Amino acid sequence: MPSASAMRLSDAQQLLDFNHKLDIGLLDTVVNAMYNGNPEEQRLSQQVLTSLKDHPDAWTRVDTILEYSNNSQTKFFALQILEAVINSRWKVLPRDQCEGIKKYIVGLIIKTSSDSLSLESSWVYIGKLNMILVQILKQEWPKNWPTFISEIVGASRTNESLCQNNMVILKLLSEEVFDFSEGQIVQSKAKHLKDSMCNQFSQIFQLCQFVLENSQNVRLVEATLGTLLRFLSWIPLGYIFETNLTDTLSWKFFNVPVFRNVTLMCLTEIAGVTVAQYDEQFVHMFDSVMTQLKQMLPLETNVKEAYNSGNDSDQKFVQNLSVFLGTFLKEHGRLLEKRDYSNKSSFEALQYLLMLSQVDDIEIFKICLEFWNHFASELYRESPPLYHGSPSTPLILYGGSGTPNSPATTHPRRHLYQEIMSRLRFIIISRMAKPEEVLVVENDQGEVVREFMKDTDAITLYKSMRETLVYLTHLDFVDTERIMTEKLSNQVNGSEWSWKNLNTLCWAIGSISGAMLEDDEKRFLVLVIKDLLGLCEQKRGKDNKAIIASNIMYVVGQYPRFLRAHWKFLKTVVNKLFEFMHETHDGVQDMACDTFIKISQKCRRQFVNIQVGEVMAFVDEIISNISNHICDLQPQQVHTFYEAVGYMVSSQTDSVTQKRLVESLMMLPNQVWDGIIEEAKNNTAILRDHEVCKQILNILRTNVRVCRAIGHVFFVQLGRIYLDMLNIYKCFSENISLEIACQGEIVTKQPLIKCVMGVKKEILKLISTWIGNANDPQMVIEHFVPPLFDAVLLDYKNNVACAREPEVLATMTAIVNKLSHHLTPFVPRIFDHVFNCTLEMINKEFQEWPESRTNFFLLIHGVTQHCFDSLLSIPPEVFKLFLDAIIWGIKHAMRSVSETSLNILHTLLSNITLEKYSTISPDFFRTYYTEILTHLFALLSDSSQCGSLNTYSTILATMFSICETGKISVSLVTNPSSPSPAPTNHAAVVNDNVTYVKQFTATMLRNAFPHLTPKQLELFVTGLFSLNQDNAQFKEHLRDFLVQIREFRGQDDSDLYLDEKELTLKQAEEEKRKTQISVPGILNPHEIPDDGMQD
Repeated sequence: MPSASAMRLSDAQQLLDFNHKLDIGLLDTVVNAMYNGNPEEQRLSQQVLTSLKDHPDAWTRVDTILEYSNNSQTKFFALQILEAVINSRWKVLPRDQCEGIKKYIVGLIIKTSSDSLSLESSWVYIGKLNMILVQILKQEWPKNWPTFISEIVGASRTNESLCQNNMVILKLLSEEVFDFSEGQIVQSKAKHLKDSMCNQFSQIFQLCQFVLENSQNVRLVEATLGTLLRFLSWIPLGYIFETNLTDTLSWKFFNVPVFRNVTLMCLTEIAGVTVAQYDEQFVHMFDSVMTQLKQMLPLETNVKEAYNSGNDSDQKFVQNLSVFLGTFLKEHGRLLEKRDYSNKSSFEALQYLLMLSQVDDIEIFKICLEFWNHFASELYRESPPLYHGSPSTPLILYGGSGTPNSPATTHPRRHLYQEIMSRLRFIIISRMAKPEEVLVVENDQGEVVREFMKDTDAITLYKSMRETLVYLTHLDFVDTERIMTEKLSNQVNGSEWSWKNLNTLCWAIGSISGAMLEDDEKRFLVLVIKDLLGLCEQKRGKDNKAIIASNIMYVVGQYPRFLRAHWKFLKTVVNKLFEFMHETHDGVQDMACDTFIKISQKCRRQFVNIQVGEVMAFVDEIISNISNHICDLQPQQVHTFYEAVGYMVSSQTDSVTQKRLVESLMMLPNQVWDGIIEEAKNNTAILRDHEVCKQILNILRTNVRVCRAIGHVFFVQLGRIYLDMLNIYKCFSENISLEIACQGEIVTKQPLIKCVMGVKKEILKLISTWIGNANDPQMVIEHFVPPLFDAVLLDYKNNVACAREPEVLATMTAIVNKLSHHLTPFVPRIFDHVFNCTLEMINKEFQEWPESRTNFFLLIHGVTQHCFDSLLSIPPEVFKLFLDAIIWGIKHAMRSVSETSLNILHTLLSNITLEKYSTISPDFFRTYYTEILTHLFALLSDSSQCGSLNTYSTILATMFSICETGKISVSLVTNPSSPSPAPTNHAAVVNDNVTYVKQFTATMLRNAFPHLTPKQLELFVTGLFSLNQDNAQFKEHLRDFLVQIREFRGQDDSDLYLDEKELTLKQAEEEKRKTQISVPGILNPHEIPDDGMQD
């Protein structure tokens, strides 16, 4: 027999009948089935509940559900219905209904929160009610609810439990207005809400003050402090510094365990304020906190052990303390130095931070490190070293005390903090994070293994620690060297030997490359390498040797300046790398190859010049022994090795010698290639052998890597194999087509066919790589393009979709971008073979063939940008298809495709308005102007689209600008029943077009968004014309319109500010890099441009 719930579910459709009374029991059953039923019951319940939620009158039943249902999940479902109405339909509800909802929610909150037991037991439910009230406030306050603040403050004074919940409501309101308003509400409304909050804040502050001074209710005080924390970021500063607030926080609540965390967070928020007029109050607050802190956590405390043995609250306190001290000292540290002549409080705070920096918690360490980075950089920038010529050759680098230019004599602040900085150096060196270049690591089981997944957190931490240690080295390189050499000595004598200790030390040594004078660096590095090599001989066991080898490779790879200046040492290091290439321990060979290529990039000139005492250039020696060097390497490692030698060859300035080196370098793969080609001429069946295919694939990959390194001169090698390579491409294409014809498309999943397709891809990648580096367009067009098109284009067009190689499109794009207008005559042929067939692949939906989609639109962009004339010669129906393809691209959920398509459209509009196309543009605008406008607004208002608002704004501004400025010389008016004759002079045409486009836009938007008032539409359309010459204002105008639309629909608006966030991050990154470049050693030597680095 069916269960009772199943029987009830069969009646669930009754819930959608609004002509009958709501059956609460049935609704509870459906909701229970949704959460606890079997899959079929859950499916049926989901359908019913979704239909009920979407019903326009569903909100009218919320009060009944909340009053009579005893199921908390049902109540939440009702609140979701109400929240959706408030967010999406509030502005179209009659006022009496709005008032009714408002009063109902307020009454429900008061009823539930007036009793402490009810508040405690229903905190999740009351939390949802609070959030709904805040959503109402965003719609109503202050215009339709001007007395809200006075009402909530007055009610709070009558009942402590009610006051506790009201504090939560005020906190939520503060967050919604000041923290989350961006993109949620239009700018003018957001400003109005903020102004209203500030103007009425005195009542709220008096309430908070009253509670903090008089209440003994722990929960209420805790809620009040939490609410105050949210206020501190925006309230007028007088409330903080001209009242007793800081004293209340410091003396009354800071030393109370239950309040200390939230109190410390409040004090941190205050510490982050930077204003000069309250200096005395800042110092007084800090002294008060430090006095209390020394009683709570004496300086003699072992904070590291205390943290490990503490509870969650204790550990949270340690973290909050690190944030407070770091924030205060960062913003007001200099103020403390000026006011506190003994510098006692500053020193004590720094000592606390040193202790906190040793706590075994990575998040706390990051917080401390952020301050130390700021502090060390500040000390450095007060008096940076003097340089002669370039940052790599400082004339003066201030050393330890006792030197003529020591901190003690020339830089009192450096001397003042000398001991603190020395302890900090020791901590950072001991805790150094793993750099990206290190591949041999110790895992959680204590085994030495190769790392396959990059730890991005560790890499970010390493960069920050590296930067800090470089500053510390500049401040006193003698002390840095002393600590490192002592630690290294303890590794050699075994007193501190461990993999972890050796790793952190070597990672620290590698991180300060470029931060010393060359002579000091040489002396230091020779000692380090000597000890590490000795350690390698001293220790037994493969794991020990792997760890030491990894550290040797990392350290030498970080000092290209030293290697460039010391040939014999460079040669010794490279020969040691060749030894490591025969070591089979996981990761050692990979790291050896990676180090080799980095050294080759930075020291390439040293390898092609004949050095003193040598009979030939070292590159010749390497090439002559290349088979011995690579015999134990895996294919991908061989490719890296060849690329490394390619960088050496690229630095040879004599063209004859360079061509000889290319031929010598490629001799080994060419021998295998020639053997395969010869055999294939006699028997093409060999090309169906899987092992032969893999050989061809690896040879091509080697060629690609060498071509990438050498550049244009690679034509020596490419010309040798080019025609054979294209013949293999044709042969493999025929094989694939034959297999698909016999076995179907499933055959493309077979290993052999996948390998064959990989060969085709590498052939195309090799050609596009070389063309991208070629410097003779005529040579490319005459000798390389014709045979390529013959081999590739027809094959692409005739193949089935799954066998079409996306790299074909990428190669065509590379050719278009490189040869530019020289390729214009060839574009029709390219389009004829790739446009329609690719469009047919991708125009059914948005997900399949992602690589082909991306490459297709990049090709269109390249043609539009570089070969625009070719587009004007195609038939109108093909051009219409071309424009439709662009619009289709904009609709994509893949942001890269959408953004590329928008850029294509912008380029198209920019080109078509040029004077030289004045005879063609009238037809274009008459046919497509309003169509493009319609598509743009439809896509822009669709929140699922991911194109950049900035690009949309630029295109729309261009569209309205070209209409208004008269660049459209033909009438756009398309109404045949209009009695007015077509205007004959240009000014009349422009005037008519502006009027028509305004009417067209307003009508289009009115039909799409009927909830907008005529006044709103009029203002928006007027702004489209009056603001189109100011990109920033036009964008804000557009964004406010989108917020109005999405506010009605209840859609997320966070993406509307994505452009600004990305731009801010980009600018911050650029500013940071400028700063880093100005300090020797901050940047990894392999991140520095190669100019001037090879000599």
